[in-house]
Amino acid sequence: MEEQEFVANAVAKYVRISSQKCRLVTDLIRDRYVGEALTILRFSRKKKASSAVEKVLRSAIANAQQKVPNIDVDNLYISRIFVNQGPSWKRFRAAPMGRAHRILKRLSHIHVFLEERKGR
Repeated sequence: MEEQEFVANAVAKYVRISSQKCRLVTDLIRDRYVGEALTILRFSRKKKASSAVEKVLRSAIANAQQKVPNIDVDNLYISRIFVNQGPSWKRFRAAPMGRAHRILKRLSHIHVFLEERKGR
């Protein structure tokens, strides 16, 4: 597999949302321009997941502007975006007859990679 050169990337680790819920939102914006992706995230019905992904996307845009000061943000698109499962917090809930049931509070890691595409 060949190495791709990315303009910028951003990672949010230990985000307090399950990776399954977050993947539903990231699938909507994969391979889209960042302006279009921000609009999709703003009007998404999955508010918690879309706000977490939007925060990482805005960080990646800011990283691109820092790395290449004269870059045109309108030409940036999301080349890769994925969500990995982080560690889970283990909690318990009281159950009948003195037992306990385990609750897993899941965390996730969100990765965003941006590239520049000329000639829209």
